[in-house]
Amino acid sequence: MAGLLALGALVALPLASAQSAGTPDAHPQLVTYKCTTSGGCQAQNTSVVLDFNSHWIHQTNDSSASCLSNGSLDSSLCPDTETCTKNCVVDGTTNYTATGVSTSGSSLTMNQFTAGSDGDLEVTSSRLYLFDGASNSYVQFQMLNQELSFDVDVSTLVCGMNGALYFSEMESSGGQSSESPAGAAFGAGYCDAQCPKLDWLNGTVNTNDLGACCSEMDLWEANAYATQLTPHPCTEPGLYACSGDECGSSGVCEEAGCGFNPYAMGDQDFYKPGGTVDTNHPFTVVTQFLTNDNTTSGSLSEIRRLYVQNGTVIQNAVATVSSVAGNNSINGDYCSATDSAYSTWGGLPTSGEALERGMTLVFSIWDDSSAFMNWLDSGSAGPCDSTEGDPSTIQANAPNTSVTFSNIKWGDIGSTYGSGSTSKLASRHAHNHIRKSWH
Repeated sequence: MAGLLALGALVALPLASAQSAGTPDAHPQLVTYKCTTSGGCQAQNTSVVLDFNSHWIHQTNDSSASCLSNGSLDSSLCPDTETCTKNCVVDGTTNYTATGVSTSGSSLTMNQFTAGSDGDLEVTSSRLYLFDGASNSYVQFQMLNQELSFDVDVSTLVCGMNGALYFSEMESSGGQSSESPAGAAFGAGYCDAQCPKLDWLNGTVNTNDLGACCSEMDLWEANAYATQLTPHPCTEPGLYACSGDECGSSGVCEEAGCGFNPYAMGDQDFYKPGGTVDTNHPFTVVTQFLTNDNTTSGSLSEIRRLYVQNGTVIQNAVATVSSVAGNNSINGDYCSATDSAYSTWGGLPTSGEALERGMTLVFSIWDDSSAFMNWLDSGSAGPCDSTEGDPSTIQANAPNTSVTFSNIKWGDIGSTYGSGSTSKLASRHAHNHIRKSWH
């Protein structure tokens, strides 16, 4: 595509700068589980790493002097490859608590605000990646004909907040090379379907203002009042660098995606405090990626969602919106009805190709200063007032807002969650695609 540069070409660009690695990162341990129907779930020795852009990047000869100026990279220190590599070092994060992040066993808590040294609240908006210290790379998830489950507590996530867990087709090494030595161990290499333009692109200085595009699978974007499940396909595999207008909605990735939000689909009592899925209390989220031939090499044909709370399996909400009435999963017909442009980027099969190649698991917590998260939880999307998501309002009224993810498990269909009792929605939300294993 004209105007787009494949990532492999970036290392040859004279303005794509490497970044030297300094103090090692603490990588807080987070136990996760790989599951099979025959062998059960086995604990994995995994950890998390903070995004590269949140690390301390300082001048080589002065560890207290930042390489950033007013929040952006100082061009006088990093005008080109050679100069930036000479002038700047990225240090690992050693105190994750100060970033609002804490882990314990299989549990990860992310806080939106932390207390600064002066006692005032500081915004963290952390983003983390699941890391494998043994291979010095991001854990790669190949999810065709597989499922992923996790427990989540969103009880303190108010309107306007988003506690997210999703897949991104980042390079497993974080772009680590002789030209970019920091890599995944320092949280490098972020990309998503919005093609963000950041100071750093795959661990190198982004002096060409390129966007970092890659396939994205939003397993979970939610607060206590709304939730959305959305695949975002890209027509190019892996991390792809875009430029100009082609980083926008007509570019290599579908920014909008084919999403399923129970409230927007007409069931306004399904997901809320005191709802069918009661967000006042923790629950389990299960996402299944089904293929046309029920194999791990088939074509992705359907994405299914179920919940487990208090030992009860809860089938996903069934859409009552006329164009998709009766649907409770994301499939080709659903996407055609709700997102007319989705097929332009290849639809579910293209999203499935990324899931087959392997994707990185991302955790984040954030607010939305530009749109107050209205796209997620206000108007037709949710019950929140259009101004409740103002970050200043959140900080004033909900300084303890946080999300906790725990018991992350992935593997064979039906292997990651307890079946519990009969689904409490079975009678009124029957659906002809629901497998017996859901009960």
